[in-house]
Amino acid sequence: MTDEILTFNTSNFHEMCDFLANCDQDLKLIIENHGYPPMWNRENTFETLVHIILEQQVSLASALAALHKLKEKITEITPENILSLTDAEMRECYVSRQKNTYIKGLANSILEGKINLEKFQEMSDEKIRETLISLKGIGNWTTDIYLMLALQRTDIFPIGDLAVVNALKKIKRLPPKISREEIITISEEWKPLRSVATMILWHYYLSDSASKK
Repeated sequence: MTDEILTFNTSNFHEMCDFLANCDQDLKLIIENHGYPPMWNRENTFETLVHIILEQQVSLASALAALHKLKEKITEITPENILSLTDAEMRECYVSRQKNTYIKGLANSILEGKINLEKFQEMSDEKIRETLISLKGIGNWTTDIYLMLALQRTDIFPIGDLAVVNALKKIKRLPPKISREEIITISEEWKPLRSVATMILWHYYLSDSASKK
């Protein structure tokens, strides 16, 4: 690998936010009104990938409930422990039939050595994406969230994430029917810090939603 791997951490995150604020008045306004976003991150573990799979197309609360139920059942979420559960036991933990297949497929891939999460630390975003989306049930959104949260890669824009897209449309006053390609073009103005811009947009989305309650 020849390209330098850029990551964010607690020592450079606010600096990256400030850089984006200086480049984009809308992002600057979010920070001025709501403060810096949290630096969302998760450990680079099998459990984190299971959690992200559980978050596919459901609320964060529903996914977390399923994760907690799995932990009640097996204590530690490891490939071996997941594979010890029957399909019925997975259903009792609020895991759908499809996600059961995806999670157990991931567990097998790790045990068979096809996936090595530690080695991902040294691999390019593109190579990691290629490896993960070869697995059933793992697409670009799941890979994007993993790259951002578990590996802290700086330049990911999760175009499949409704919260970030809706926040972008609102803050930039974009037409509701704007195309996916146009949204991606707007996001490219934030390179190589699109992950950080995404977190600013998530922060706006959550702050805006909370203010309406």
